[in-house]
Amino acid sequence: MSATNITSVNQVPSAGKLTVLSLQHVLAFYAGAVVVPLVIAGALDLDTATTIHLINADLFTCGIATILQSVGFWKVGVRLPLIQGVTFTAVSPIIAIGLAAGGGTTGLPYIYGSIIIAGLFTFFAAPFFARLIKFFPPVVTGTVLTVMGVTLISVSAGDIAGFDPNLAPDAKNIAYALGTLAVIILAQRFFKGFMSTITVLLGLVIGTTVAFFMGDASFGGVQEAAWVGVTTPFYFGIPRFSLMGAISMIIVMLITMVETTGDVFATGEIVGERITSEHIKAALRADGLSTLLGGVLNSFPYTCFAQNVGLVRLTRVHSRWVVAAAGGIMIVLGLLPKAGAIVASIPHAVLGGASIAMFANVAIVGIQTLSRVNMREDRNAVIVSTSLGLAMLVTLRPGIAGVLPDWATILFASGITVGSLAAIFLNIIFNHLPSLRSQNIVRDSKGVPVTVEELNKLPRAAAVAALAPLINQATWPVARAVEGGSFLDSRDVLQRVQQSLASASTEEKEALIREYPDLAALIGARVVEEPLVTKDRGSLALGDITETQKTEIIELCDSYQRKFGYPLVVFLTTADSVKEMALRAARRMENDPAIELSTSIDEIAAITADRYEEIMADADPIGSSWVRSFDALD
Repeated sequence: MSATNITSVNQVPSAGKLTVLSLQHVLAFYAGAVVVPLVIAGALDLDTATTIHLINADLFTCGIATILQSVGFWKVGVRLPLIQGVTFTAVSPIIAIGLAAGGGTTGLPYIYGSIIIAGLFTFFAAPFFARLIKFFPPVVTGTVLTVMGVTLISVSAGDIAGFDPNLAPDAKNIAYALGTLAVIILAQRFFKGFMSTITVLLGLVIGTTVAFFMGDASFGGVQEAAWVGVTTPFYFGIPRFSLMGAISMIIVMLITMVETTGDVFATGEIVGERITSEHIKAALRADGLSTLLGGVLNSFPYTCFAQNVGLVRLTRVHSRWVVAAAGGIMIVLGLLPKAGAIVASIPHAVLGGASIAMFANVAIVGIQTLSRVNMREDRNAVIVSTSLGLAMLVTLRPGIAGVLPDWATILFASGITVGSLAAIFLNIIFNHLPSLRSQNIVRDSKGVPVTVEELNKLPRAAAVAALAPLINQATWPVARAVEGGSFLDSRDVLQRVQQSLASASTEEKEALIREYPDLAALIGARVVEEPLVTKDRGSLALGDITETQKTEIIELCDSYQRKFGYPLVVFLTTADSVKEMALRAARRMENDPAIELSTSIDEIAAITADRYEEIMADADPIGSSWVRSFDALD
């Protein structure tokens, strides 16, 4: 369905539209929702009846979780059009907990005990998460997402080739997996709009259909399954609690809290709602309560589903009641064991082929996040490389955790847990522990260099004035950073200014963008006030730019201004060519307005980081000389 006029978050569509639009969300969500219990069931060697129960419990609890998030009550739920689903981040740790407890249904009570503790932690930690988020910058979240996607491929490999390394892979299973993957790739290549959001579902359906006609898929379990069934609390027994299992699930939820925060900001941009700290707290409380319910009702940890955020942007249907209705449909599906039995009949090889696409896409999101990280800084490179290396070590040689004490096995048997812990602790070591020497970071109004400690002691107005050169004209981004309390270190200064940019309202962002010169001004094709461009022109090799190229870029910038209502802001690096700049700008012309607004703010954040390096170099020439000596080699 294309664009509609349902653009208000609180608008309730007619019954017909409500049904169709909510079904769209269910279809876009369905494959991602059912893959998680299927993958976990396969890895724990659960029988068909148990697998069906997990699928139904998952869908049933997904529906409740979605209603909690979109409709909300008290201080729970962000009340935006957000679908809740089981997080992929939890798959590997859940499997590790289950296998450590003996596998099969024996491990499920230990899994659910850990999930319950993680849910309670998330619920009560929600009000304080704003203080913790500084420990999860892009270098950490990007690393974790990359580790997650890469290590989960081993689970896909198990579905395709079997989990017993001593058995030779079946050529037919490999064919089913590659065929399913090919269907997904072709669908992504040729389908547009809504159809592009259900490519994994199409791959599962077509792959299973082919396997059925080849005699390799059986739907006998559908006949045996009941028409109606209700998942009961603690169906697999009273929860059992493991300290290391609980810690691994809490780590999962910390990463999930960062993901949810990003999804809430993205949805707020799409629907035109300014996101405040209260929105984030409410969303995280819903995550925590949903995860707690997941542990009670035999399901798994929950988070916002990013693919449905994309569907909200695609359809321009902003009503949270559409999403709430989708939650109602999920609850109904969760009461139909026959529907779960159909899903449980998907051959492992078909599931493996589809999960390759899904898990690899998670890795791509991580790589995209890491693209915003300055890898020229050794500390960032060490964080990423070490975390990824340790995660792959555990994934490729899972038996290595066996040399550890029993209490530590669960924590270090999962590549995701090991990689996440490494990224978090290395980030603290490199980016938060105080250095041996206090470094001057800026100059005060008298031109005197000041350290972070001295900046914290300045009056508010003086501190804002010292940081004002980071931003063009507007002072609210640095003012909000200063108002957040004492800075921990030099990196915290930049991170808090960038966070204030990301959390601003749409109106504030647009006004700020208008204070920056466009690409044409930066390359000298358009004359503007010199102070606006001096700091951002860089040492680009623009001597070869022709008059024709200047004219083309001016026309491109003018078209951009007409479409979006603000200038084409670009962060230029020393390696950018005119052709590359023009190509990037042309691609941005195709963006949705909400996405482009976010992209422009990201460019300003990059400009801010570049200016901060220059300001620090000016304030502390000795401390920065090593870095600048290498910059001179570029």
